[in-house]
Amino acid sequence: MTNIAFRRKVSMTFVATALLLLASGFIFAPSAYAATTESASSGDYNLALVCFSAALAFGLGALAAGSAIGKVGSAAMGAISERPEIASQALIFIALAEGLVVFGFITSLMILGKV
Repeated sequence: MTNIAFRRKVSMTFVATALLLLASGFIFAPSAYAATTESASSGDYNLALVCFSAALAFGLGALAAGSAIGKVGSAAMGAISERPEIASQALIFIALAEGLVVFGFITSLMILGKV
């Protein structure tokens, strides 16, 4: 990958992250401001947002872990085929990528614990 392509990919990642943060602000901020009014104090709307955020935390963690394991696993298997003595080190990197699912699961449980 060339330097220009890498910079473009990084900048697109920053743009996507900024758009996601902006969209989440529009989704979750009105319920925080509307909590003071009586008309917007329905528990169903807040429960739906909590469940959505827990599912989003776990789902994105699982997707990220799948992508990371795919890339790290293929590189690790290629490295093991060339030097079999580094197999234990390569498996540690795969386990680190698998930890993303655990973090997403724990985050979703913490979110659901607030209900």
